[in-house]
Amino acid sequence: MNSIIVNADDFGLNEHCSKAIAETFEQGLVTDTTMMATGEYFDEAVTLAKERGFIDKIGIHLNLTEGIPLTDDIKSCPRFVTEGRFNKKYDRTKRLTAEESAAIYKELSAQADKIQRAGITITHADSHHHIHTGIFVAPIAVKVCKEHGINKIRLHRNVGNINFIKRLVKERYNNWLRDQGFVTTKYFAYVMDIDGFNVPDNTEIMIHPDYDKDGKLVDRRGMEDGYPIGNPIPPYGAQPNIVLRGYKEL
Repeated sequence: MNSIIVNADDFGLNEHCSKAIAETFEQGLVTDTTMMATGEYFDEAVTLAKERGFIDKIGIHLNLTEGIPLTDDIKSCPRFVTEGRFNKKYDRTKRLTAEESAAIYKELSAQADKIQRAGITITHADSHHHIHTGIFVAPIAVKVCKEHGINKIRLHRNVGNINFIKRLVKERYNNWLRDQGFVTTKYFAYVMDIDGFNVPDNTEIMIHPDYDKDGKLVDRRGMEDGYPIGNPIPPYGAQPNIVLRGYKEL
């Protein structure tokens, strides 16, 4: 039996994806979700999680790329924010200024504070567009997690078609996370990286539940004509060789 975690990203981002995530819990398709403190549906999503019984299975989805920031200093950083909104233009290869680093620390701290004030015990951390794997943001994200009692975190993707140099970089980053005292899975993958249900033991699989234009539950892979598009979410937990477990059990 191979144990895996299936995490639904973007909880609280908007109404349709938040309700889709709630449905995946009801269907036993996911084990965990991570919440966007900057999401437009944040308050309603908290209520939804309490009503549907998965309030204890929520991590933080650290964010510097989409939505409205919670703090003022980051709004003065044009590299990240345009006209009061995150601009999706973060370049992970460019060194941060001292002002940007301080602003990022305040913003990510505020996001964790907001989730905890909502009565949620944050079980683990990952990030929107994987910003926590960026070489200059990573130490800030780690500091914020440690200060908020978060000791489990998502790896850099290490399954699938990855060239040799990138694989070395990812392995070094993942080992660094563990050296920092974080508990992690052994592998992290997208659904497309997995050959059917042949999932390695101790793997986290990331999905983005949403509803397509016909109201069908899908793993969102993009948008078309204003509607999410994607494939059905694989029922990993229904397979005889797989057992689902949450981040709390890691």
